[in-house]
Parts: sequence; structure tokens; C-alpha cells
Amino acid sequence: MLLTLDVADADEICLVVNDAAAAYRGAIPADRWREPYMPLEEVHEEIGAGVVFWGYRRGGRLAGVMGLQQVRDVALIRHAYTRTSEQGAGVGSALLEHLRRQTDRPLLVGTWKAATWAVRFYERRGFRLVSDERSGGCSSAIGRCPSGRSRNRSCSGHLAATQCAASSEPQP
Repeated sequence: MLLTLDVADADEICLVVNDAAAAYRGAIPADRWREPYMPLEEVHEEIGAGVVFWGYRRGGRLAGVMGLQQVRDVALIRHAYTRTSEQGAGVGSALLEHLRRQTDRPLLVGTWKAATWAVRFYERRGFRLVSDERSGGCSSAIGRCPSGRSRNRSCSGHLAATQCAASSEPQP
């Protein structure tokens, strides 16, 4: 079941994010890893900054979360995580499709370049990797890496829905 989450769900959002984020340990630069990966205060900050979290509940517990944030003329997919035990069961796909229906803006996702599984997840669903220079200005809307780390070229990849790129190149 898909549902909107709010500050009352922050503890459960943290459980899902921190369970799923364990996959990043060893894949991202060590100086970017922390325990917990997303502390409770950060969930509150993200909600306060306009991230609307959606959840997928299965068997009475939250199986996955994904946020949507409207920034300038794009919509950002934020904090997309599925519990380790639920990965591969369609939770992330269901959340992404639901969020796509919540906006008519171009969608942009920021993720760790080293998280090749995450990049593949989005690419299989019509997103493509774009550089800051080729994104038509979309990628500048992110401003920081997942979980509040300062953005730099070594940590953040940008994936945009094909309608996001403002170029004359053919779309895949």
C-alpha cells in the first residue's frame, strides 16, 4: 500500500533508510559514510525543506520510502530506499511510478556514482545519466549529495528523465 508519510513517521523512515544504506558502505568514499547514514534530525530537516515522503507498506511495516521535492522548474527524487529484505520485490518501482504521477515537471535524481545498482535501477526505468553541462540546468537544482553531504564531482551522479535534458541531441 502506498501512502504519504510525515514527521510522525520519521523514526520509521530512518529505519528503512539506514537499513538500505548499508549497501553504500565500502562503495562510497569513507569520508562520506556515517552512522547512522541518515539521522532522525535530517529527516525532520528534509521534511521542513519541502521533501514529501511517500512510503510503501507491506505486511504492517514500511518496506520502502521515496521523497519528492519541487525545486525551481524540476522535481527531485530524494531519499529513495527499500529495506534490504524487500529489494527486488517491486517496492522501489511502485514508489517511483507513483511519484512520477505526482508531478508534471522534469524529474531529476542525484545518487552516488559508485552506487552502480542505483544507477541501473533508474536507467531501466527511463532515466539517463547526464553531466552538469548537458543537463540543461537541471542538475544544478540538486545542490548536494544524498544525506546532506557537500556535492562534488566524485560523489554525485545525476540521472534525469529524458524530458529533462534541454539539448538538441536525440533522446534514447
